[in-house]
Amino acid sequence: MNMITQITEHPRKAGQYVIDVDGKQFAVVTADALAATKARIGVVVDDRLAARLSEANELTAAYDRALNLLAFRARSARELQRRLVQKGVTAERADRVIAKLREAGLIDDADFARQLTRSKMSTGTSRRRVHQELFKRGVPREVADEAVEQVVEEEGLNDAESIERIARKKWRTLHRLDDPTRRRRLFAFLARRGFDSDDVSRVVRQLAGEATSADE
Repeated sequence: MNMITQITEHPRKAGQYVIDVDGKQFAVVTADALAATKARIGVVVDDRLAARLSEANELTAAYDRALNLLAFRARSARELQRRLVQKGVTAERADRVIAKLREAGLIDDADFARQLTRSKMSTGTSRRRVHQELFKRGVPREVADEAVEQVVEEEGLNDAESIERIARKKWRTLHRLDDPTRRRRLFAFLARRGFDSDDVSRVVRQLAGEATSADE
């Protein structure tokens, strides 16, 4: 007959409890799960209770994995879900974990999108490339659109100013190169930032023209 012999607070993880069955660790669960299963010392662990404790243990482990991923860097809900599944968490458990993280305010796609947009655009990344990055990170299109528009309005950013600012900065670092190579390197640099090719060509011609005038 299997029986719960000890329940102790986890020594390193607040709000989690270690359940021992017959003197051996059986599960690590949250306080909510402990209450929901009505687990207590002396209770016989039948098949039904064992299954509930095992599921609670898996959910707790998945939650811990999610927190570790978020500690490394912020993520969208969809991106986090994909990473959890890649680490062996079932899709259903991943969804439950993400719902809990949302309730705790630890996942917010809109806030994540605004932070990423502000970071990228402040360093000269184009709107188009920012959108691509947000989609790659699993941010829904409507959330990405709203985030980009909000940041552009709040920060007073626009692609025309951004491309000229970073183009001039990059152009100065290429001053030792011959003119064709300098133009080619700048064009490739700006194109990788996601700027429209017509705008890139215009800025490259403008800077090259200014350099020529200065040399005359």
